Amino acid sequence: MNLPPKSSPKPERKPERSGRPATNRDDTGVAARRAALKICQAVLDRGAPFDAATNAADELALVQDRGLARLLALTVLRWLPELDDLIDSATPRPLPADARARHALRVGLAGWLKLGTPPHAVVATALPLVEGGPRRLVHGVLGSLIRRPAVLPATPRLPSPFDVYWARDWGVDMVNAASAALAEEPATDLTLKDPSKTDHWAAALEGISLAPGHVRTARKGSITEWPGFAEGAWWVQDFAASLPARLLPAQAGDHVLDLCAAPGGKTLQLAARGARVTALDMSDHRLERVRENLSRTGLTADLVVADALRWQPDVLFDHILIDAPCSATGIFRRHPDVLHLKGTTDLTPVTLLQAALLRRAAGWLKPGGRLIYATCSLFPQEGERIAERVIAGLPREMIGADELPAGLTPAADGWVRTLPGQVEGGLDGFFIARFRKLAA
Repeated sequence: MNLPPKSSPKPERKPERSGRPATNRDDTGVAARRAALKICQAVLDRGAPFDAATNAADELALVQDRGLARLLALTVLRWLPELDDLIDSATPRPLPADARARHALRVGLAGWLKLGTPPHAVVATALPLVEGGPRRLVHGVLGSLIRRPAVLPATPRLPSPFDVYWARDWGVDMVNAASAALAEEPATDLTLKDPSKTDHWAAALEGISLAPGHVRTARKGSITEWPGFAEGAWWVQDFAASLPARLLPAQAGDHVLDLCAAPGGKTLQLAARGARVTALDMSDHRLERVRENLSRTGLTADLVVADALRWQPDVLFDHILIDAPCSATGIFRRHPDVLHLKGTTDLTPVTLLQAALLRRAAGWLKPGGRLIYATCSLFPQEGERIAERVIAGLPREMIGADELPAGLTPAADGWVRTLPGQVEGGLDGFFIARFRKLAA
């Protein structure tokens, strides 16, 4: 079963108060493009994560302009190598990577080639972005590319060095699937509070289901206005991100620790099963979103703000779930900024943290209890290499093929690795391993 076709990408994640922004206005679009340029500068020049860089859009008066600014910036991040190739082909010598003119051209070309902005509006809204600067250069480059006319390929290529890393680690087919996944904003995955109502919500949300308790929808507009939101029937959660909790055999009444819990999707999954959940995260700000979703869904959990490396529980837990801090390279489909921020990251500090969390949590688990270790990373150093380490009294437990949704199979070592092209519509990149505590 196929999802309805998507008309165009939607603004990222944060719900808007009105429908999707207009993308072809040539009268009031300058403010949105100026904000998009600032977002691109923050991400590409200063290394800020996209979500932290959107203050420039948040300050805009019109909801439509805020949405358009985010959409333009995300489109630039998805297609950056191709946009830069076009710019360089129309300039006598390459512009500096952080030049304001290059950013203005990126934003203008993204609007024209991907969002359907008319050529005359592209020029009219790009020139004010370089007021007092190289207006003639920007005008000339856009004019040259419009006269050709310039085109983009069917899919973008992965920014270096991810094209090399992922071909080495996962093969060329995965790289091609990742490029296709990067091209457009993916459909929205929802996890249902009551899996028995999967068919009902799939129909109400005009979506499909990959497993009981899941709906994938290409629906547009404000998420807060979708059927089921106000009554707390579901929450947004990538299908791959829902797998760790699905693979933890927690039952009603079990005491479960969700370590590094924010943004809270797994806490909600476990609470919906009737488990007593202790959700720990070191960021009270990030736990605020968990509080909001617990309130909206009518679920309960004990929220703890603490550093897991210093915190000590008073009791042992029946089960533990660790969605460990990581490079987050697996979420590039919705957060293309990670491909421009994490390529040269030294993984040593974070892998040491991951191993320390796994060892520490092992001591908090009751005999016979299960522990899930997961990361949303496509680096094996943060997944497979961590799970291979021997932890006394905590052997790895095989995950069976019958525990996984159609299209997914466990690795020979018994863990799960999700990759972008494994199911129709794509998946985030996740690693999941399960351990079982031996009796004392």
